[in-house]
Amino acid sequence: MPRILFFAGSARKHSMNKKLAHCAALMAEEAGAETTVIDLKDFEMPLYDGDLESAQGLPENAKRLKQIFVEHDSFFIASPEYNSSLSPLLKNTLDWISRSHQENETSLSAYAGKVAAIGAISAGALGGLRGLVPLRMLLGNIGVTVVPKQAAIAHGKEAFDDSSQLKDARQKQMLQSSVEQLVQTSRALS
Repeated sequence: MPRILFFAGSARKHSMNKKLAHCAALMAEEAGAETTVIDLKDFEMPLYDGDLESAQGLPENAKRLKQIFVEHDSFFIASPEYNSSLSPLLKNTLDWISRSHQENETSLSAYAGKVAAIGAISAGALGGLRGLVPLRMLLGNIGVTVVPKQAAIAHGKEAFDDSSQLKDARQKQMLQSSVEQLVQTSRALS
């Protein structure tokens, strides 16, 4: 049974992307995966700075989060779009946990051999699609296998029902396909 980590690149309390990550986690459980949902707000870190890292090492929250990544086979990121890119919170998080902090550890140990799926939801008509392009590129550059199927959910303010599930059957199927591909790929590679 693959272990999959779910999170959003947003710290907002009522983030649409946090809802999307929760929906995806429920779908993965139905597909036979063990899931963990985290909130990046629980792992606050300073802005990445090489001088700070040299002087103090990795922040404790970076070490904690990195260990969580290491313990999972794969992950799903619900990424908000900020000016056609990923959020500063998500980029900073991925940067900090890419760093080594133990003797004989490679710098990308949190990502080595991992599989990811990506998705986004936004109030606009493109559903955060433009921000998924640089996220896919970044993950590929650090050695993560990103499954081809992704979810970009448009008109996010109207997307969820009262139980925080996607209302539109096509949007739900888009997310379901991405999550199923993540589970299948994780199972095959683990």
